[in-house]
Amino acid sequence: MTNLITAPFAWIMRIFYSMTGSYGLSLLLFTLVVKLVMLPFQIKGKKSMVRMGRLSGKQKELEKKYANNKQKYQEEVQKLYMEEGINPMGGCLWSLIPLFILIPLYNIIRRPLTYFMRLGEETVTAVRDLATNVGYQAASGSTAYEEISLANFVSNHWESFDGKFDGLFHVNFSFLDLDLTAWPSNAITNFNLSWECIGLILIPIIAGALSFLQTKVTNKSNGQEMQSSMKGMMIMMPLMSVYIGFIMPAALGVYWIFNSLFSIVQEATLGRYFNKKIQAEEDEREAKREASRQKRMEEAKRQALEERNNPKPQKKMEKKQPEKKKNPTNEAGRVGDRPYARGRSFVENRYDDK
Repeated sequence: MTNLITAPFAWIMRIFYSMTGSYGLSLLLFTLVVKLVMLPFQIKGKKSMVRMGRLSGKQKELEKKYANNKQKYQEEVQKLYMEEGINPMGGCLWSLIPLFILIPLYNIIRRPLTYFMRLGEETVTAVRDLATNVGYQAASGSTAYEEISLANFVSNHWESFDGKFDGLFHVNFSFLDLDLTAWPSNAITNFNLSWECIGLILIPIIAGALSFLQTKVTNKSNGQEMQSSMKGMMIMMPLMSVYIGFIMPAALGVYWIFNSLFSIVQEATLGRYFNKKIQAEEDEREAKREASRQKRMEEAKRQALEERNNPKPQKKMEKKQPEKKKNPTNEAGRVGDRPYARGRSFVENRYDDK
């Protein structure tokens, strides 16, 4: 998978180097091409994030309304997303796809012999052995970026390597009079007032500052208000960028600077475009709702006017005769209209003696 991603981009970067003769300029053009390739994925994610950002006000109203009922709040938020046609995971998923592509691309920069020059493992080992005989000494510590230092040593002692390995060619790693294979941390250890030293120290600082600005521009273009937890991340991430920029070759720091610059322009442009587009869509939906409401009101007025001009004859309500209340007795005890009269009837000679 790594080779499928790195091979075409490494070929593009070699073309840029052959055109410019500058490793720094080839990095600039390389970063631009990567951003253009990632643009379709980032457009999808940006559109979803802008939509969610525009709903933040409604979400806050729901949060206040259902502060004591979290389940009802979640149900109402999901209902709001469905009404607006938003997938809350859409922005995250589309934003994660470029990460799986960008991570292998770092190999092109940190391993120029393997990916930029397309040398096999045995050839790289042979180049390292010859460089050691010439006087090359690998830096102590992590070997993750050792290959870029080896490539720089080969270029500085090209007369000892010229024509001895197929595919190996001379690369000028200098950019703005700075050695892009050098570690900014070494510039601090061996600090002096030269531009070579000060420039290397500025690279990670500029990368961190642009990372901070990129986050700020992204949140603003998404229409999202900065929460307290996000503010902490907004400060921590640039600081991490500064730290990492000091402990790796300057070429990767330069790549981060170019990437942040293009990202700032991209986020601001896409944010402005999608905010206008989504606002137009919302205005159109609101106009349709208003037209439907006006139509219903006109229909109701028309029906009311027809009923007023053509009143329907009202049916006379017949009075119901009250039902006669049945006396709770049987016919055996009735005398005329008097219930139980038979039991109370007067017998003149009731007590006469026979």
